[in-house]
Amino acid sequence: MSDPLQLHLLNVNNLQEPLLKRVGELLDQPTQKGWRKLAEIVGIGGRFKLSSLELQQCSLKVMEAEGSPSRTLLRFLGDRGLTAKELVDFLQAMGHTEAIHCLKPPGLKIVVQPESLAACAGQLVKLCCLASGHPAVQYQWFKVNKEVLHGNSPELVFNPLRVSDVGFYICRVNNFSSFEFSQWAQLDVCEVDANCGSLAAVPENKLHICKHPQPQKLNVGDTLVLKCGAVGKPLPRYQWLKNGSPLKDGTKKLYEISCVTMEHQGMYCCRVFNDQDYQISKEANVVIGCRTNLGVAVEITEEELSGFTAAEPAMERLFATDKVALLIGNMTYQNHSQLKAPMVDVYELTNLLRQLDFKVVSLLDLTEPEMRNAVDEFLLLLDKGVYGLLYYAGHGYENYGNSFMVPINAPNPYRSANCLCVQSILKLMQEKETGLNIFLLDMCRKRNEYDDTILIPDALRVTANIVFGYATCQGAEAFEIQHSGLSNGIFMKFLKERLLEDKKITVLLDGVAEDMGKCHLTKGKQALEIRSSLSEKRALTDPIQQAACSAESLARNLQWAKAHELPESTCLEFDCGVQIKLGFAAEFSNVLIIYTRIVQKPPDIIVCEAFVTDFPLDLDVDPKETNKGTPEETGSYLVSKDLPKHCLYTRLSALQKLKERLTFTVCLHYQYQGMEDTVEERKIVDVGKPLIAKLDIYHGFRRNSCLQTCSMPHSPSHSLCSSPVPSRIVDEQYLSPHSHHYSNSHIGLRHPDQLSSSGGMQLTSCEYSLYSNVLGSNQRTQSNLAFASTLNIPVETTDDPREELSTMTDSLSVSNK
Repeated sequence: MSDPLQLHLLNVNNLQEPLLKRVGELLDQPTQKGWRKLAEIVGIGGRFKLSSLELQQCSLKVMEAEGSPSRTLLRFLGDRGLTAKELVDFLQAMGHTEAIHCLKPPGLKIVVQPESLAACAGQLVKLCCLASGHPAVQYQWFKVNKEVLHGNSPELVFNPLRVSDVGFYICRVNNFSSFEFSQWAQLDVCEVDANCGSLAAVPENKLHICKHPQPQKLNVGDTLVLKCGAVGKPLPRYQWLKNGSPLKDGTKKLYEISCVTMEHQGMYCCRVFNDQDYQISKEANVVIGCRTNLGVAVEITEEELSGFTAAEPAMERLFATDKVALLIGNMTYQNHSQLKAPMVDVYELTNLLRQLDFKVVSLLDLTEPEMRNAVDEFLLLLDKGVYGLLYYAGHGYENYGNSFMVPINAPNPYRSANCLCVQSILKLMQEKETGLNIFLLDMCRKRNEYDDTILIPDALRVTANIVFGYATCQGAEAFEIQHSGLSNGIFMKFLKERLLEDKKITVLLDGVAEDMGKCHLTKGKQALEIRSSLSEKRALTDPIQQAACSAESLARNLQWAKAHELPESTCLEFDCGVQIKLGFAAEFSNVLIIYTRIVQKPPDIIVCEAFVTDFPLDLDVDPKETNKGTPEETGSYLVSKDLPKHCLYTRLSALQKLKERLTFTVCLHYQYQGMEDTVEERKIVDVGKPLIAKLDIYHGFRRNSCLQTCSMPHSPSHSLCSSPVPSRIVDEQYLSPHSHHYSNSHIGLRHPDQLSSSGGMQLTSCEYSLYSNVLGSNQRTQSNLAFASTLNIPVETTDDPREELSTMTDSLSVSNK
């Protein structure tokens, strides 16, 4: 909600035109509380006293058709710095309550909140929101983050109600100075069964089941789908029962088992309830039989069969149209145990993939929106025939066959809505008609007991180009080895020994699995699992071959180059004659190292030192960790041998958060011979947006976000329980499990003598706003809603929906820029 006091701090000349017009009309009226009385009162203190000439100019305005003495008076007072708050004080001294109400209206108050409910398709349904306030209150309804067409009245009417109307709704009420949001209301729509009977006799808002589960006869391996639907207010909740016992995962309208066995046979029903009533659905008998026909025979002639003979020994070498890789390593978790191995793992994998001609983007410690947008950018690099590789190291889990990567800002506990679904990413990669899709997941795959959501992603295309390399088996943990200050994941420890082998990728991974099986530290605890649909001898060493330089290839190269553009090295010359060289190196795609050294100083200067400071607040740089004598002191252990010696080093991480250009100050302290005082000179350096910052992936939503793991993402979790991240010590080395892993890749160095050219188009992002056209133009300029990153949209979970909906309003906020 906006603060009405902000309005009072404005200069009266900056108030909205309708407000000034109304106040002027009230003061122009010929009463004892008119503009002349106001001029008299404001002149008592002397600061706002008007001259006789100015008062005469005010009086002459009555001679003009649209003239207003009060408006002229207010303009003179505004020129003297009068604020709206001071004007209110003067009006109170006059006793002009009507004008005061215009400038200081009573606060908005929502007196009737919309309520969640379930109704049948075809019915007349209303959601109601009423508010009080002055001046007139305006309404705007939203469905999740989109305005509802014609939804600008207290009642949102659905006549008739359609299945497409299902969703979460919220109402914004506002007047000239402030706005409020109602609570969220969930609207569920149920399609009526033909055998359910008429609902005409059912009292309005009464809980009633209108869709019952149906009996089924299935074979082993089939999918069981049971549906139940009810209407009523408050919103109905569901609990499935089998043979009278509640099912742990059966808390939704839809109960599904993807692969049934004989043990799933039985009588199923659903208990539907809310705070006022409950009902039990009809029972559905589910019978499971043995499958007698395992497949359908395909008739083929002997001549056709002859075409499937073994291939000739000398097969033509396969090739890629390009190779691109995204490496993600998450280490510094905000609500979970910290990891160490991702930084080294991603760095080493990057160097190896670059030797195989992969275009690599590597990133460390990303939040959920940053991860989603990084994958969006990765998808832009894919095209027909391209080899795409995605490596993830960090915390993770697997539920119902779907793997989830956990961002560093995931709550505790987290659910699928807080994470990225690997299978959803794979589907989007397939749509690019890639020649090879490789997923290397260095994370735990244990079941997440706090997430009961069953995701049913769109079916993957039937292709022969998918390879999964899971660092551990389903239900198991992945470990990292901590030794001598640096760490490696067990998977990467053995993968890096074989990655450059000229072998089919599945054969290469088989070798890694055998090596891991011989490791005494993790034997019986972690084993590589490989899944593949690969039918061709595709290898990471396959050459890149293009018939011509296509427009897609040029765009892809430009996109990749933008994420790897380093600032140009530069030489700064200060007034005292000291020259300082600035150099830049990229440790990862979002980690920049700045190194400085003094290359020349006049002989009469005996003490001279220079350091960099004043970095953008987005980067959250600790001054104590800057301007160190060695790269290791800054936390940069991986590229120290490649950096020039005898410099001062500063490491800037999380460049993906940089919203504006990177500017900093080079501060020079020096002392002349024979003088005790130290002299200071400062120069501001602007290096633009380096590396991944150029892609602006800090936005909460971009374009059409590719990774919605469920129908409504970003649902908060409110349980006080903690997600399990176990740890253990093995042998003399420390061996600890990790669930998700993500790190940046080494890109390269730019020494002081190297030059670079900048270029590339700036990508744009799509932001949604619930706050458009709420305030006046002046206030809209000063207030901006970062809706994409602050709005938590409710999602159906196993918890009471009211608990989640009660927290939604708190996440709607205005951030001032």
